[in-house]
Amino acid sequence: MDYNSDSGWQLHPIGGDTGQAYMGTKEDQRIFLKKNSSPFLAALSTEGITAKLIWTKRSHNGDILTAQEWLDGRTLAPDEMASDDVITILRHVHGSQRLLNMLEQVQGKVYEPADFISDYQDGLHHDLVTHSWLNKVLAYLQDTADTIPCYHKTVCHGDLNRKNFIQSEEEQLFLVDWESVKISDPVFDLTYLLTHYVPLASWDEWFERYGLSITTKVYHRIEWYSLMSLLLLIKQEHFEGRNRQVNEKIILLRQIYQQRSLKS
Repeated sequence: MDYNSDSGWQLHPIGGDTGQAYMGTKEDQRIFLKKNSSPFLAALSTEGITAKLIWTKRSHNGDILTAQEWLDGRTLAPDEMASDDVITILRHVHGSQRLLNMLEQVQGKVYEPADFISDYQDGLHHDLVTHSWLNKVLAYLQDTADTIPCYHKTVCHGDLNRKNFIQSEEEQLFLVDWESVKISDPVFDLTYLLTHYVPLASWDEWFERYGLSITTKVYHRIEWYSLMSLLLLIKQEHFEGRNRQVNEKIILLRQIYQQRSLKS
């Protein structure tokens, strides 16, 4: 990366999956720099969901660089993910027509249920391909994918890991790392968070605080995306060698699937 060659900024790589993020330092100043971020970042900054966008420039080698305010703060702990502040920022994202319009303008990915199934099957490890219980759940999701209605797709973050929620020193909450953003059923975002961080017994209360009215059709969407989110999480945890977490998620998968059987 060549930006520091003529700007006076020193760049320090920040750990992450993409290797595209840097802390820029210049005298006593700090900024967050990222290569080739989506133009969607500007809309997120304007809405106050991410840190303030300072500038966008093209580097000598053609990369598009974005600079944002550096956030002095902390990531949320697992037990904070059910907080009202998290619910508030998700309602903001899912309810913003401006964000949806902007993401549509930059040709954001539109995800249907079948697309999530394809993501799960892509590069799936042999251990999971041959797992009879996971295959049973997968077959159910494949058979019912066309029956899951979504009348209003929204902006979905797509990776609501607690490490993507940053609380500043002023206690303002930001949602960062939008590499997985998509246009889809907001229930996918909600169940992704719930299957990661919220006990199943607390889901009804969480949905009530979010403001989601649980009709029969909404219940089926929650059920379908909960199972889908768990399959995707099991795939990820298995890839990372986190066997205990894989087993925990399989137990939760069984609980949700068995509840489906009791209600059918």
